[in-house]
Amino acid sequence: MKAHAVRFGATLALVALLAACSQQAPTPSVGEPTAAPTPQSAQQQFFDAIASHCGESFAGRLVSTDAADADMANEAMTMHVSSCSANEIRIPFNVGENRSRTWVLTRTEQGLRLKHDHRHEDGSEDAITQYGGDTASEGSATRQEFPVDAESIALFTANDMQVSNTNIWAVEINAERFAYELRREGRLFRVEFDLSQPIATPPPAWGA
Repeated sequence: MKAHAVRFGATLALVALLAACSQQAPTPSVGEPTAAPTPQSAQQQFFDAIASHCGESFAGRLVSTDAADADMANEAMTMHVSSCSANEIRIPFNVGENRSRTWVLTRTEQGLRLKHDHRHEDGSEDAITQYGGDTASEGSATRQEFPVDAESIALFTANDMQVSNTNIWAVEINAERFAYELRREGRLFRVEFDLSQPIATPPPAWGA
């Protein structure tokens, strides 16, 4: 009688074990496709592509031909992806001996933001600084556009620079090139940098 009870108890335990196993998620067989990971947004891919060059510097050149930029055409141009965090990338842009400019790319709840940090040689802020705009669309992994924001329009208007109130800035990146662009009706400024040839780190931006 005791032996029968032991065998009966063992049978119940085996049944319970088999039932538990049947409730587990099936293991994919060899060659069976698994669920694809959630793809990153175009803006996240764009941000990460720039951040992948953190600490690196590159030489660039003016590729637009506006007469307003004639004095810059023969100047040496460099960019340095100087600091990167999860939500901000800072890129000083030097033109000749002028180290007043830093592009600041920031992640926001709505998308991406581009601002221009302009400094004097003593590190103090220029009167025209912290201007830029936010993305108005998803853009692509290689190009993002930043229409001028209300804060910048107010700054330009207060300084009699209404011509800049329709600015659209753009940044591009791919395996070979980084580009910065400003355009509005009758105006185009564009510089391109060769990402295939890193250079020595240039002097830091004023105020850095």
